[in-house]
Amino acid sequence: MTFVCGTGTAIAPWHCITMLATPEAVHEVLFGPSGLAETLGPGQILIEMSTIGPEAFRSVAVRLPDGVGAVDAPVRGSVPAATSGRLDIFVGATNDDFERVRPILESLGDVRHIGAPGSGASMKLVVNATLGAAIVAFGEALALATSLRLDRTAVLDVLADSPIGPSVRAKRANVEARRYPPSFKLRHATKDMRLVIEAAEAAGLDLKEARAACAWLDEAVRHGAADLDYSAVVATILSSAEPCNARPADPF
Repeated sequence: MTFVCGTGTAIAPWHCITMLATPEAVHEVLFGPSGLAETLGPGQILIEMSTIGPEAFRSVAVRLPDGVGAVDAPVRGSVPAATSGRLDIFVGATNDDFERVRPILESLGDVRHIGAPGSGASMKLVVNATLGAAIVAFGEALALATSLRLDRTAVLDVLADSPIGPSVRAKRANVEARRYPPSFKLRHATKDMRLVIEAAEAAGLDLKEARAACAWLDEAVRHGAADLDYSAVVATILSSAEPCNARPADPF
């Protein structure tokens, strides 16, 4: 999505927010035919809130017209947090640009100025590395418990107080109901984990846990869960442990 915002006064020009699914979509909206960048001028700021990684953000910033600022402000939180104004927002910006956009962002949630432009996008990748690892750990723990013939309710109760407790408490209802209405689609979580891996590779790192999590997410996508909640990966992992006669015909 894209929209313009600001105070609408003579001394505070309107700014523009983009929040889109992929780097390609951001470039198309901004720089494609009749792109939004053509409408921006000196004194305005692009607030880029997509999860696209720091390099993609910088590739956008350098193409903006002269005098147009760029702030990266990706968010943590899904639909409920967005509708209630409780998003966590990680901002990369100069000090001056941050102060100019702070009132806008504070209307959406909790704002953290991480550092220079690009640092908000970098922080979001760090956060996403833990998100993928936690949901896959949840699924693998349940798969192990199933193979050990432990009571599912007891396992969920214990895991809710474990290091992965936040993920368990947030997604327990989905797992118990075997229904995964999307608050954060699996296809987007998979894209985000690929961004984590790409950033790590660019830094000379081999994040084995991130690769393993991405492999499970990819498998869930292949099983048809791309447009379901990312917690549907738990069903994919569980299918490796549940006896064939105990599996639903379609866990999604």
